[in-house]
Amino acid sequence: MHPVVEEVTANLRRRSHVTRQAYLERCRRSRDETPPKRTLSCGNLAHGYAACNEHEKQLIGSMSAPNIGIINAYNDMLSAHQPLADYPALVKSLALELGATAQVASGVPAMCDGVTQGQPGMELSLFSRDVVAMATAIGLSHNLFDAALCLGICDKIVPGMLIGALQFGHLPTGFIGSGPMATGIPNKEKAAVRQQFAAGTADEAALLAVESASYHSAGTCTFYGTANTNQVMMEVLGLQLPGSSFLHPDDPLRPALTQRTIAQLVRPLDAGGAPRLCDVVTEASLVNAVVAILATGGSTNHTLHLVAIAQAAGIDLTWEDMDELSRSVPLLARVYPNGSADINDFQAGGGTAFIVRELCSGRLLNEDVVTLLGEGLAPYTCTPTLDSEGIAQWVEEVKTSRRLDVLRPVGDPFADEGGLRSLAGNLGHCIIKTSAVEESHQVVKAPCRVFDSQQGLKAAFDAGELDRDVIAVVRFQGPAANGMPELHKMTPYLGELQDRGHKVALVTDGRMSGASGKVPAAIHLSPEAVEGGPIGRLQDGDVIELDAHRGQLNVLLPMAELEARPLAQQAPQDVTLGRNLFDVFRRNASRSTSGGSVFGASRHAAAD
Repeated sequence: MHPVVEEVTANLRRRSHVTRQAYLERCRRSRDETPPKRTLSCGNLAHGYAACNEHEKQLIGSMSAPNIGIINAYNDMLSAHQPLADYPALVKSLALELGATAQVASGVPAMCDGVTQGQPGMELSLFSRDVVAMATAIGLSHNLFDAALCLGICDKIVPGMLIGALQFGHLPTGFIGSGPMATGIPNKEKAAVRQQFAAGTADEAALLAVESASYHSAGTCTFYGTANTNQVMMEVLGLQLPGSSFLHPDDPLRPALTQRTIAQLVRPLDAGGAPRLCDVVTEASLVNAVVAILATGGSTNHTLHLVAIAQAAGIDLTWEDMDELSRSVPLLARVYPNGSADINDFQAGGGTAFIVRELCSGRLLNEDVVTLLGEGLAPYTCTPTLDSEGIAQWVEEVKTSRRLDVLRPVGDPFADEGGLRSLAGNLGHCIIKTSAVEESHQVVKAPCRVFDSQQGLKAAFDAGELDRDVIAVVRFQGPAANGMPELHKMTPYLGELQDRGHKVALVTDGRMSGASGKVPAAIHLSPEAVEGGPIGRLQDGDVIELDAHRGQLNVLLPMAELEARPLAQQAPQDVTLGRNLFDVFRRNASRSTSGGSVFGASRHAAAD
């Protein structure tokens, strides 16, 4: 194994030993003390299968037939989740063919970040992950289920489902997504029109036309943002079947892969039994997920999600681990926003199977892992096919890229590093994604302009006040301030300034989109302004230096002078559109370094 991957994995195991053992002990107790169905009274059981038909009641009541709890994130407002409407009926039918049953245990909310970008609803986005986790746990808490099947694909939904399911780590668990929509207008063309609109050279009609040509049907958006990064993560973790992520929603392979997922979840003991979730999500498999995301230039949101997922499994994954891995993991994929191709091009070029094969050949993955298909990663280097009986099989390894402009071998990568860095300095600790940022833009030293909202930045841009070298500071955007919304709406304005030849960067305690692009952005800055972070003491004109090469972010002031300044105060926050219900989340969320979660280490404890 590559020495850095080996070292990070070993250190993670050592650092997590106490919390991991405590988690595994909880899983053991759940399995031994409250085995599925067997501790339910007759009244409990009758309530649980009252709406089933007689055959299903007999199977569930027999205690010997597996019953799958379906957690469904279906709605028909979110394009990627619209196809999930038909999955529960299919799952139930396929389960019965295998002598098992399935019931929808719960539905979970599924936000569309595309709808809420730049809108008040975006302030609920990150916290929706924790709500999804709770809703998943509520569904599985009925203890009627011998296995769990999670139907979801997009941004906060999949991480939330996994965090919730990990509370039931004693159960076998699988995930099924729905696949990407067909390719529409090229992402680069869409981005260009967005920037023209920001500059005032394109009107709303032109912008709506290009947006509608990009997002045009059922399935995930085709850029490599958080939703599609989720799919790479779930495959490489071993919780989603190999090659299943990026098949179109109507691909004829999908029913066969769904059947195979169910078959793996209900695999009888004499066939080896189904792997438990706690045996699949381990220190080694989480390192694999990080490596795969780095190698493909995935979403920065996963610096939050992977930390929170790891904590749910008793594992202390950190940004420093990700930074260390990034320096040794080559960039093997160019998919928008760090290239012009989309996720369908990625799939056509060899997809996740090619990535896993190359990473294995470079000794960059832990291969001693358990997956939904059993032990090892060998099937994950192959693409699925149908055998003569219509059963999904994995037989042919993907050895070469069919699109060298999209996927490159480990010996000839697009870049020697994965493009994710942890930055530290006198402003705190943050993350930057450099895979889509030109080398010449990765070091920026300029006076800053301070804003307390993204609307303030837009107003300054429209007034011509930013037409110069500038580092835009946007504060009061962290978990405690307003829920840490994505700030993707600022990208066209900053991109336009960069294209005019200015040195431009963003520094914020908030998030950018999973589609973070060409402008250097120091994000997730911790501690955030509202809890006394140095970003709250910055003033217009302070010179900031962002150096992605050296991993540093500093304001060029004596610390005594900075600390002597009064802290800026957050303006009263609007609580319309449901935001008042999430005050308890804002008050209790952990720092971004701990995942920005109400389940993580309290920021108050971190301050102590």
